[in-house]
This record gives sequence, structure tokens and C-alpha cells, in this order.
Amino acid sequence: MIIGVLKESLPETRVSLLPEHIAILKKWNVSAVIENNAGITSFATDEVYTNSGAAIAPRAEVLHTSDIILSMGNVSSADISGMKAGAMLLGVYQPLFNAGLIREWAGRGLAIFSMDMLPRTTRAQSMDILSSQANIAGYKAVLLAANLFPKYFPMFMTAAGTIPPAKMLILGAGVAGLQAIATGRRLGAVVEVFDTRPAVKEEVMSLGGKFIEVEGAADASEAGGYAVEQSEAFMQRQKAKIAERVAKADIIITTAQIPGRKAPVLITTEMMEAMKNGSVIIDLAAATGGNTELTRNDETVVHNGIHIVGTSRLPATMPSDASKLYGKNILNFLQLMISKEGTLNLNFDDDLVKGTCIAYQGAITNERIAALLK
Repeated sequence: MIIGVLKESLPETRVSLLPEHIAILKKWNVSAVIENNAGITSFATDEVYTNSGAAIAPRAEVLHTSDIILSMGNVSSADISGMKAGAMLLGVYQPLFNAGLIREWAGRGLAIFSMDMLPRTTRAQSMDILSSQANIAGYKAVLLAANLFPKYFPMFMTAAGTIPPAKMLILGAGVAGLQAIATGRRLGAVVEVFDTRPAVKEEVMSLGGKFIEVEGAADASEAGGYAVEQSEAFMQRQKAKIAERVAKADIIITTAQIPGRKAPVLITTEMMEAMKNGSVIIDLAAATGGNTELTRNDETVVHNGIHIVGTSRLPATMPSDASKLYGKNILNFLQLMISKEGTLNLNFDDDLVKGTCIAYQGAITNERIAALLK
């Protein structure tokens, strides 16, 4: 069996597998073919791939010869046409937002697996690309904020006077939010955190953050680690609490998203107008609409002296480690479907394989996507 790795289109700088991952494929009796310069922006040259045992080939050859194609982002119609019949496509395709595109791909008879649909269970942790990449996003969000913020993060006591510590507010204590807490505290900021899940309070406090509670949150225990939609009454209480804290914050990092839906707007323009000049907002939910009314994905908006940075590409700013973690996630997932002889064995009785598969043999297999298409 042959696994092919495609070169991603800029501004994506990551790659699905690094040379260090090729040795594992060889142990599985699986060959790897890498598109020319696929890893160059992740600091992995073709020569290093060749030394690790992979073949280097043009894109058309990778598509035509591979049984499994790894591509992190969406591929073109020409790429789909160039794939061999019955091949498998594996990456991160946001099918709940791209249902029409998935239907087009499914019509070509491909087996399509999207890693963002992986059930978030204990067994799936080693394959969870959302968590491994969100960890990087949370870390880089704080560093980005520190570069934009015109003041110190830590408190300084000097002969010229005392500089108070920066006040950081984090909305959402998922993987990105928790890493942002840890990084912000290391830099000396005072950190407050909102989350609709009371269960994360202990984690927030263990990292040195202050957890701001709002009573009456809907139970999110069955949501696989995600936030859930809340009642109108809760949203009003939450809005009042957030408005109070936003006015005092120097840096805000927002991470709140709901799978398959537009991100909730947690910070209004009115709230931002109460913030201090020079404050910074880093919105990690920008790709799904953003958590502020003024967020624009992949853009920085300046409003009343406040920088509102909409970014969904922070993991790509650390392509080497991001690719290393992503590739390990992919290998752990592929292990579920590659036999000892190095052949593809799709076991749809496995909840992780079934949950990640969105199309197979010309049909949409995921119920949520099928419902969207109806």
C-alpha cells in the first residue's frame, strides 16, 4: 500500500507527515510518496524525506499512485479527478461547513475521512488533531498579544515607579484556553477565565487563573469536550458578567466555538468601547464567525485604539512542531485501519473509524452532513 502526502497551499505551512514519521510506515510495510517540496515550509527537505525511505514525486504522480492521500486542507476538483478509483482521502475538511463540497467529492467514489469529526473520547486522545493544534494556538495567541500590547505583562517595581501586571481575560477553557492561561501566567499576567462548563474550574485554578462563574449553565458533559448552546436567561447573565470584566481587561483571548455552528458573539461593540486604549483581543474563533462583533478572519481590525486580531492559522506559525504533532495524530489513527500486512482494513464497527468517515463508496455516511444536504 502507498500513502501519498500532498504539498499544502500557502498560507498553510504545515505538512501531514514529517520524515521522522516515515520510519513508522516502513515498519507497517507501507510505502510513502511525498510531493516535491511538500515539507519545505516545515523545514523538512526532499533530501531528508528520501533519506528516511520515502519517494519524491510530482503532484500528479502522488495522486495517481497513492491508496491513501494525506492533505490537511481542501483539495481541488482537479486533484480529486487525478486520484485513483476507490482511494482514501484523509485530512481536516470541516464538512459541517462544506457539505456541498463533500457531496461533490463523494460522487467520485472516494473514501473520505475528516479528522475534525473524530469522536472526542479517551481512546481518541492520541489522535485528536484539534487538541494538538489548539494547544499551539493558545500558546501563540498570548505571544501575539504580548507583541501588540504596548505595556509589560508582569508587574515591575523599579526606582522610577511600579508597573502593574497586565489583566488578561480568556473566554473558553478548552485546550487553547488552558494553554493561554499557562502561558499568560508564565509571562506574569493576572488571568481571569470564563467557561460555561463548571467542570473546568479546577483545571483553570490549577494553572493560576481565576474562574468567573455564571450560574445556570446547560450541562455540557455529553458534548465531547465542546461547549453547548445555552438558554437565553443564562446568556443574559453571562453577557452582564463578561461586560464587567471586559472593561477592566488589557488582553482578551476568545476561544468559544460550537461544532457545526457559527461561533457565539460574546463581546459586543459596546463592550469594546469601554476598554482601554491599547488593549488587544485575539479571537481564535474567527474561522467560524468570531466571538466579537468586529472580528474578521485573518485580519486585524483597530477600533478605538483596540486591536482585534481574527486568526485561525496560529498553528501554521509553528510549522515544525505543529506538523510533528499532527503527523503523530495521523499515524495513531491510521493504525486503526492498516493490517499487519500493510493493507487497508476499514473496520466500521470501530466508533472512531465510523465517526471520522464522512463518505464511502459514493454515499455520505455521516448523518449530520446528510441532514444538512437535505
